[in-house]
Amino acid sequence: MIVTDTKWLPDLSNAGRSKYKALALAIRRGVNAGALPRGEKLPTVRDLAYRLGVTPGTVARAYSMLTDDGLLVAEVGRGTFVAMRGDNSHAKMDPLIHQVDEETADFRSSRVPDVGQGRLIDDAIIRLGQAHKRRHINYPTQQTDLEARQAVTQWLGIRRLGDFGADDVVLGNGAQHCCILSLMNVLTGPNPVVLTEELAYPGARHAARLLRAKVVGIAMDDEGIIPAALAEAYRLHGGQVLLTAAEVHSPTTIKTSLARKTEIAALAKHIGLVIIEDDCYTISPTDVPAYREILPEQSYLLSSLTKSVSGALRFGFIVAPKGQGTSLRQVAQSSFYGVAQPILDVCTDLLNSGVAAKVRSDVIDRTAYRVSLAADILGHWRLRSRSDAPFIWLELPSGWRASSFAIACERRGVAIRPADEFVLSNARAPNAVRLAVNTCVSEDLFIQALRDMNDLLGNPVQSIDG
Repeated sequence: MIVTDTKWLPDLSNAGRSKYKALALAIRRGVNAGALPRGEKLPTVRDLAYRLGVTPGTVARAYSMLTDDGLLVAEVGRGTFVAMRGDNSHAKMDPLIHQVDEETADFRSSRVPDVGQGRLIDDAIIRLGQAHKRRHINYPTQQTDLEARQAVTQWLGIRRLGDFGADDVVLGNGAQHCCILSLMNVLTGPNPVVLTEELAYPGARHAARLLRAKVVGIAMDDEGIIPAALAEAYRLHGGQVLLTAAEVHSPTTIKTSLARKTEIAALAKHIGLVIIEDDCYTISPTDVPAYREILPEQSYLLSSLTKSVSGALRFGFIVAPKGQGTSLRQVAQSSFYGVAQPILDVCTDLLNSGVAAKVRSDVIDRTAYRVSLAADILGHWRLRSRSDAPFIWLELPSGWRASSFAIACERRGVAIRPADEFVLSNARAPNAVRLAVNTCVSEDLFIQALRDMNDLLGNPVQSIDG
């Protein structure tokens, strides 16, 4: 293993600019050669970075890439290990989800704020129990989930999606599950390729890995994906699907304009590229049509109630391309039979009663307020924010790297997500961090955490990078 008393140490002197790739390759070769035995613990990011003379971000990206590939596994509080063959016993829980701790200023996960929806959901469950519908025994079917699909149709409306109905809607257990179902309906062949933004929500990598798909990042500007870069990536790598968050992009908050969407849709139509639009962060009304309206025969839209009502419900939905609702529903039924009937009935009640709309309105107001607090304290730095996006994108000033800033914040009890966690393996991480504003803490602790970050930003500590 790579420890202080071992003779094994990779030589990165000729690695060029992609040192993290060279380090990942060296670790892979060390495992294959037996120099790094299965189950052995690797050094901490900071320790290995110091010994190799590289930044912690370089080591973190190499570890992250190999963890995504299954060669390494990580455990919170224990460290990073070489994976055992056919054994995931060391694997940590999915890092897309972090434990809620209201005593910690955790800006990593974008959660829905608490606006009293827990009690409202309890009330809906009580109403459901009193209704005695007598259908909570058998499997859900296309008939028993029809009311929920009709409610979703009304919830989404046709203004952004064009002509669609309940038969075009397929339900899943949250947006991540809906993303996987959509990809399953599109991807074919032994070496599928998914194209997406060069900075992407980590769930995109997880979904692609489950389906044995290669993920290729597309260069972006202030309007999102650059059409010429998309065309070039398709020429070099091929691809069957473009997975994009065009309305509220995580982590940057970028919104793709109608003109840019129209250009991308025209290119997708020309090359036969299916578009899956992840719309889960869109909680406020918008005047930009979804790809499902611009290119209805080749576009999916997926969303959920997670960011607008409650993450506990795990209720997601897909609007399939025209004429493909049946095939997508078959994929869903073959995969998991269907969303549990009690969840279908509770969510239908919330949607039809107006409770979900009231909660969403309160969530929009609370999110805008938290964004305004963050902008008041951090606004003199290079900040990208929107009142309708539950996170902000902070470009770090000279003297800070994202990895060292994250370490400094952690020492003050503040958890953040550096850009490294969003970058794909074929792209370079910008020197920035994402801060989720609906962190589950009191307003006083939220403000104090922002002030701590502001203080750190103005006082870089170069030595943290080792």
